[in-house]
Amino acid sequence: MKKIWLLIVFVCALSACSDSERSNNNPYIPNYSVNLSVDMNLPAYSNLKFVSNGVIVPNFGAKGIIIFNAGSGYNAFDAACPNQELTSCTAMTIDGINAVCSCDKAQYSLFTGLGGKEYPLKQYRVEVIGSVIHVYN
Repeated sequence: MKKIWLLIVFVCALSACSDSERSNNNPYIPNYSVNLSVDMNLPAYSNLKFVSNGVIVPNFGAKGIIIFNAGSGYNAFDAACPNQELTSCTAMTIDGINAVCSCDKAQYSLFTGLGGKEYPLKQYRVEVIGSVIHVYN
């Protein structure tokens, strides 16, 4: 009987765990549909072949998409400041391994999306096939 209870507790613990990433809900950034492909063989995106480099692709998401080579893979974030009204700031800029908000100068890590404020950067899914990076949600 003790083994059955232990098994039940173990199964409940496993079902409570989730492999999904942190919540991507943000009251300041609407959920725009994103379907973007960039080819790293093109000069505008060739820096993405190297670790700790990023580019901003305008006209996608709320304020553009930041694509960053994190070494172990690629991260993609919306370039809108995650803790400011959408209309109050211009697109974020890249400063080394951080994205910087134009309104409050808050910095967010392009490795994790975290910045010490209430909301992290809005993240998108990334798939790499050969030299093409596909960003989507």
